[in-house]
Amino acid sequence: MTYRVLRLVLSLVAFVCLRPKVTGRNNIPRTGPVILASNHLSFIDSILIPLVAPRQVTFMAKAEYFTGRGIKGRLSRWFFTTMGNIPVQRDDPRAGIRSLEDALVVLERGDVFGIYPEGTRSRDGKLHKGHTGVAWLALTGHAPIVPVALVNTDKVQPADQKMLRLPRGHRVEIHFGRPIDPSHQITAAQRPAQARRELTDSVMTSIHAMSGQELAA
Repeated sequence: MTYRVLRLVLSLVAFVCLRPKVTGRNNIPRTGPVILASNHLSFIDSILIPLVAPRQVTFMAKAEYFTGRGIKGRLSRWFFTTMGNIPVQRDDPRAGIRSLEDALVVLERGDVFGIYPEGTRSRDGKLHKGHTGVAWLALTGHAPIVPVALVNTDKVQPADQKMLRLPRGHRVEIHFGRPIDPSHQITAAQRPAQARRELTDSVMTSIHAMSGQELAA
């Protein structure tokens, strides 16, 4: 109930202030495990996607958001916990592996997991090559991947900026692409590493087609 109320309030604020253009929501399966694989331009990406998706989306979040002190720390912990985020220790050498293991648990219970194949926010606005963790997750968790393209979220909150600003002349857009079935992307003759690479590249190609970003060299 707390999640629904928080989501409703934030959705109203987002739609009034940002007037985001959202397409392809029907491409997200209504039941079963799903991976939302998105480009990443701004901190608010992990907030906007769950607000417009028809199902609750679980993202990873820095452990610092759950361990702060004082009123600010308690509010941060309450917010990220209520939104269903999973804390991750980024200075842990096994953080990447632990993140995939936690994500697999989300998929095994039939829920939606959000991931950024690029690994981090793009500071130059270009679309960078995706890491193959998203493909491993899809193949291991038997989950379709829905590509997601965000446009102009970096205009609302540029990298390293804490304050939001209303976009002027830059409308925020969130596009959900057609699901990619991992079982249809591989053949028996492919090596596992090759299959993961090709599946990841297919996801990034779909994101690029929707976002219109320049590709990083």
